[in-house]
Amino acid sequence: MPAKNTDDEIYEEAKKIVEEKKGFRTHFIVYLCVNALLVIIWAVTGRGFPWFVFPLGGWGIGVLFHFLNIYVFSRETDTKEIEKEAEKIRKRRGGS
Repeated sequence: MPAKNTDDEIYEEAKKIVEEKKGFRTHFIVYLCVNALLVIIWAVTGRGFPWFVFPLGGWGIGVLFHFLNIYVFSRETDTKEIEKEAEKIRKRRGGS
């Protein structure tokens, strides 16, 4: 399979990476909001056994792996920096 070297292909790859990072940020915000709501429900209903730790911990493991996949085991980029990412890909592949 030939290497992707055209500017359009590099741009699309960089754009995909940016979309993955935006997806993680959305996932994390939803995680925080839902778990905050669960803690509030627990606090309002009598503060018995802290059952909220189970969804918080289980889902937290998923968020951790999502983070690692996007930011640690993937390439660096940011929403405002699609062109910067494209330039890195060009350099890795020996393009201009």
